[in-house]
Amino acid sequence: MTMVVVVTENVPPRLRGRLAIWLLEVRAGVYVGAVSRRVREMIWNQMTLLCEDGNVVMAWATNNETGFDFLTFGKNRRIPVEMDGLRLVSFIPSS
Repeated sequence: MTMVVVVTENVPPRLRGRLAIWLLEVRAGVYVGAVSRRVREMIWNQMTLLCEDGNVVMAWATNNETGFDFLTFGKNRRIPVEMDGLRLVSFIPSS
């Protein structure tokens, strides 16, 4: 089991309800829980299918330099970038 954090923005209620099955919603759109890799991957698949015009990020504990990894989906001003083997987040200024 691994600690997982999911943050959603502007997603449909059916996705929020689906996430609440596996994770605890500690704030509006913020979910936490401890799940297996298989369940984490299934949750990610559900989020990408049901996200519509919203956006999501999933972070989980793992054994690497930073101690965690993350995935993003949907349009957002924060985008993941890789630099010297580390995954960082770049902020795109508004036009």
